[in-house]
Amino acid sequence: NILGSFGLTAGTTASVTTDSSTRAELESQFNELLLQIDELAEDAGFNGVNLLDGDDLQVIFNEDGSSALDIEGENFDAAGLGLSRVASGDFQSDANINSTLGTLDTAIQTLRSQASKFGSNLSIVQTREDFTNNMINTLETGAANLTLADTNEEGANLTALQTRQQLSTPSLSFATQADQNVLRLF
Repeated sequence: NILGSFGLTAGTTASVTTDSSTRAELESQFNELLLQIDELAEDAGFNGVNLLDGDDLQVIFNEDGSSALDIEGENFDAAGLGLSRVASGDFQSDANINSTLGTLDTAIQTLRSQASKFGSNLSIVQTREDFTNNMINTLETGAANLTLADTNEEGANLTALQTRQQLSTPSLSFATQADQNVLRLF
C-alpha cells in the first residue's frame, strides 16, 4: 500500500495543501519519474536480452539442449506498468491524485509479483550452476589423478610385472618336466 510508505493508514486524514504551484511541481516530478522508469527499463538489458523490455530468455542446462528453462520477459516501462503521464492541472484535484495512487499501488504489486517469479528462476539457475561447477571440479580432479601419476613408481610397477612374466615361463617349464619324470617312473 502506497499510504504505508508514507506512514499513513486507511482512514488517516492528512492536511493537503491546495497551493497550485506545489501541486504543479509534484505533477512535473511525477512525469519525470515516469521518464526515469522508462529509461531504467530500457537500460536493463544484458548480453542483448532485456527481460524488462519484453525479451524472453532460454537458459540451456546441458549440451544437447534437452534441459532448459524458459524465462518470459515483461514490458515494465511506465506504460507496461499501467502508468501514464499526468496532464497539467491533474494534481489540482484530490480525486485525480487518489486515482494515481491507486495506479501506483497496482504497479507496485505487479513488480513484486514479477520479482518473485524472477527470484524463483534465479534460484533454479543457481542450483544448476552449483551442480555443474561441482561436477566440473570432480571431473577435473579425476583427470588430474589419471595424468599426474608418478612415472618412477609406474616404471617400477611395469618392471615388476615384466619380471614376474619372465619367471613364470621357466616355472611352468619346470612343472611340466617334473610331471613327465614322475610318469616315466611308472
